[in-house]
Amino acid sequence: MFSKPFPALPGFYQTLFYRLEPISTLAAALVIWFKPGAAWFYHQLIPSTDVAPTTLEPRAEMAIWQLGNCFFLLAMMSPVLFRTAREALANDLVAQERIVGAALFVLAVADVSRDMAVTLVALPPHLRFNFLEWNSATHGNITVVIVLLATRISWFLGIGRTSYYYGQFKTKVKAS
Repeated sequence: MFSKPFPALPGFYQTLFYRLEPISTLAAALVIWFKPGAAWFYHQLIPSTDVAPTTLEPRAEMAIWQLGNCFFLLAMMSPVLFRTAREALANDLVAQERIVGAALFVLAVADVSRDMAVTLVALPPHLRFNFLEWNSATHGNITVVIVLLATRISWFLGIGRTSYYYGQFKTKVKAS
């Protein structure tokens, strides 16, 4: 993992948020940009037994390529931000945890808004809760994101880690 300790993002959290999640979002970008490509990815957004098209209308292709850019941005954000927080704030665990928490909060909002809510709303009603008919893209956008969200919430609750900021109750001293 890291050569130096990273108290704000230990063990399993570090493996998931610093390694696995960025690798999976980078993989999505590469799939869109290279092979199988934007047309295949576009077809996978809603499960279907139809054969994937080989080309897309230019606007749809542009939109999917832009989605690939968003995946690439997400793939870079966490490792760069977390490494910077670990190195620059090695002696300030409260600040380190606040930076990690800010990133995890933004990702949690994206989990709920874009991934789960939009995907569920956009799925045709006959597929919405027919989990066995979902393809890997649908499970990635809903099932995997639920696991990521639950893990982010666990981090905020301090499960499996020492909390330095979140969950610490502060008492106000009344001036006399």
